[in-house]
Amino acid sequence: MNYHNFGVNFKGFYIMVNKKSKVYLIKTDDRSYGIDNLTEQFNLNSLSGKDMAIKANFNSADPFPASTHIETLKQIIKNLNKKGINDITLAERSGMGNTENVLNKMGVFDLADEMSIKIIVLDKMERDGWVKIENDGTHWFRGFYMPKLIMEASSIIQTCCLKTHRFGGHFTLSMKNSVGLVSKRLPGGIYNFMAELHMSPNQRKMIAEINKYYKVDMVIMDAIKAFISKGPETGDTVEPNLLLASNDRVAIDAVGVAILRNYGSKTNINNGKIFDQDQIKRAVELEIGVTSVDDIELVPLNDQSHEDVDRIMKLFEAE
Repeated sequence: MNYHNFGVNFKGFYIMVNKKSKVYLIKTDDRSYGIDNLTEQFNLNSLSGKDMAIKANFNSADPFPASTHIETLKQIIKNLNKKGINDITLAERSGMGNTENVLNKMGVFDLADEMSIKIIVLDKMERDGWVKIENDGTHWFRGFYMPKLIMEASSIIQTCCLKTHRFGGHFTLSMKNSVGLVSKRLPGGIYNFMAELHMSPNQRKMIAEINKYYKVDMVIMDAIKAFISKGPETGDTVEPNLLLASNDRVAIDAVGVAILRNYGSKTNINNGKIFDQDQIKRAVELEIGVTSVDDIELVPLNDQSHEDVDRIMKLFEAE
């Protein structure tokens, strides 16, 4: 039973309450304005003085929307600093290139020096920095390994892009972004966990399963531009000029799929209901987030975003 949809009445019995996950949207190409408004919707003051881990999207050294725009990362860090959050560590593993080279080329190390944050290159982390996640009913044959940093962090923020994925993921949004936290090979080991993932017919279910083992306090999706074909490093580009935020990865990914559909996605994510997409369907089974479009509340933060909200709602109503 998923108790996030239940409350307690005065007699102590559980009763259904209408608890929805909010997804905030703002129409803009100004990252400073947009991210300032998005972060104000979350109680980040409660995290003041605590350590914060960030997972961005630096899978390759290709420019946005393939990778996190450096200004997006900078504005997120600025807003965290405003809330008294200064102990910040970005953890990353690139799948399409050497992580250290990717971060260097994308200006992340320069930003880290400027903003006084720490960078953990996960490929270089020692064995004792990893935590074993057992198979535990997942589709991971040997289980997998997550960074101890992520498992023990007081709070976690994720920032992802909006794009399709031609190598089996179908789409790569917040849940797929979590793949960059999983060890490819343990130090001294030969087993390739990423080869297992990408060769498995259950790849999309395995993606969702990663997200069961860590929580996020906020996800910011940069959808100022998006790939509607190919992906994750190249594709046909559209410009929704949207920034989104939520603390529910299932909700924000469902909205992301709806936006890709609305902007003419040329992939198989157009087929069937959004909540029948493998990543989302498996995440629902694992109680990672909302269970249907009815559990999502879209919150436009400026007048310009109402039209996009209306278009998303029409798709949701068809569910």
